[in-house]
Amino acid sequence: MGKDRRKTRKIRVGAVPVGGGAPVSVQSMTNTDTRDVRATLAQIRSLAREGCEIVRVAVPDEKAARAFRRIRAAAPMPVIADIHFDHRLAISCADAGADGLRINPGNIGGEKNTIEVLRAARANRIPVRIGVNAGSVEKDLLARHGGPVPAALVESAARYLRICEKARFSALKFSLKASDVVTTIEAYRLFSRRFDYPLHVGVTEAGTVFSGTVKSSVGIGVLLAEGIGDTLRVSLTGPPEEEVRVGWEIVKSLGLRQRGPRFISCPTCGRVSIDIVGIATEVERRLAGLSVPLKVAVMGCAVNGPGEAREADVGVAGGRGEGLIFVKGEIVSKVKEKDIVAEIVRIAGHLAREKGKKA
Repeated sequence: MGKDRRKTRKIRVGAVPVGGGAPVSVQSMTNTDTRDVRATLAQIRSLAREGCEIVRVAVPDEKAARAFRRIRAAAPMPVIADIHFDHRLAISCADAGADGLRINPGNIGGEKNTIEVLRAARANRIPVRIGVNAGSVEKDLLARHGGPVPAALVESAARYLRICEKARFSALKFSLKASDVVTTIEAYRLFSRRFDYPLHVGVTEAGTVFSGTVKSSVGIGVLLAEGIGDTLRVSLTGPPEEEVRVGWEIVKSLGLRQRGPRFISCPTCGRVSIDIVGIATEVERRLAGLSVPLKVAVMGCAVNGPGEAREADVGVAGGRGEGLIFVKGEIVSKVKEKDIVAEIVRIAGHLAREKGKKA
């Protein structure tokens, strides 16, 4: 699937390349008060442990901008300053070491303010994301198009691209997000047909962990499957660590990236005679901290169980109160139901250590 990705320009957000064929990077955004440096850094470090590669922080006022310098200095990954309404905060953060800026064309204050932000970004050699949101499209475009339809989002992005090109600033990436999945997909499609700038993809205000995961997976998944998208953020009303976990599952499911275990488990039916839900949930929980890619199968009966378990690095095919343990296609043991979780976790840990030594 990677060979079919849309060709885009390459920029760098700190040490992370975006576009130009670079791996699709997984982002998130802190939900702490940015003025609280300790809490914000603690969350950034937690996100890093989950595999987050770029983090964004909101900078709503001057106090947050002052805190930003300290946050950036201690953060273990590139940090983007997210700016709305006051372009001077973007300039302050650029000078404070931001690895990138995110501005919203619907509220940054027009061409003059945008050019001043671009001037600061150029002086500090950092990129800028033009982040169009359906909820803040300029009023004249809403009137012309009859609402925040895909064409309105693209015209908003194109308007600010013209400003950037007039200022000869090209270290850009774009996003065109709506809370409606179909609108989001079509806006990105339209933009990608016209321009070759890298795209940050996501469905904005997607919802809670459950509904937001579904909407984000559909929207982001469709775009990535079509080769559209260079970096992503899953937007959830919940812990940002969940955004990172879901983001990684999306890119892993499409074969674009590998990180940590890839879990396979059966949907349960009347043939299952072990607690497959409890076993699968506990195995996934206990292996969540592994960063080495492994295929782990937890299957409940003899229909597909042996086949799937045989294809995994480590797997179990359940029987009546017991399970056959497979490693690399071979049966290695038969264990009681109560011991399945511990045995899978033990073997997975061993395989991860062996892979880690070879890496």
